[in-house]
Amino acid sequence: MTTSDASLHAWLDQEDRHTARMIRQYGVYIQSVGGDEQSLSPPFAYTVGLFGIGHPELLALGLDPHTAAHLLNDVAARIRDGHDLTPGEVLTFDNWSHRVTVESVPNPGQIAFAANAFYRRPDEHSVDLLQLTCDDVDGRFPWEDGYARPAWVQPRPGEFRA
Repeated sequence: MTTSDASLHAWLDQEDRHTARMIRQYGVYIQSVGGDEQSLSPPFAYTVGLFGIGHPELLALGLDPHTAAHLLNDVAARIRDGHDLTPGEVLTFDNWSHRVTVESVPNPGQIAFAANAFYRRPDEHSVDLLQLTCDDVDGRFPWEDGYARPAWVQPRPGEFRA
């Protein structure tokens, strides 16, 4: 093993310990990735930790990190309380005016890298992933006429790759 390999393994071990600590403390770890408007790449965030209790991880696209964290933490808490999400289900929130539709993601291995690394899963045998797709300010979802945001902000499941 070279020095750079040893350094990489040490860093990965520290990341795993940090992720495990966050999951123990908060129920999930949230991996956030910033977007880039020039390349039409949306910001996104996803959970790590739900796979460990037998549920798909959750993905939010096109939201700022603070809003995404609140959304993912809220829905993850519901799951830990016994709610199993179903694709097509619409979720509402007490303190947020938006609705969210649950959608199955066909290509989780191209997105959930931190979850797959934590659970030691190769991309071709990825953890399952559910996309939480938000409505716009007028209550429309991306597939409805008049949706107020550009399509790249919340791409359809299968169209997005990290």
